[in-house]
Amino acid sequence: MLDDIPDARDGLTRKERIVLWVLRRTECERNGRGVRAAMLYGRVVEHVDMSIEELMQIVERLSSLRTPLLMRSQQRRR
Repeated sequence: MLDDIPDARDGLTRKERIVLWVLRRTECERNGRGVRAAMLYGRVVEHVDMSIEELMQIVERLSSLRTPLLMRSQQRRR
């Protein structure tokens, strides 16, 4: 239940935050190369329980943001 409540600071849920963290970590391990959905899913479910469909919905939702997450977090610090 708590995994679906957005954080007041940036609007991300716990599951979205885990997906982004795992994605970034995996990209670094792969020297900046892209991460396939199956690999991402396998690594995400080590940290949180979710279906493949839920992962894909999160990825789609995060990729359609008008302002990149990094820029949003930097704007809030000012």
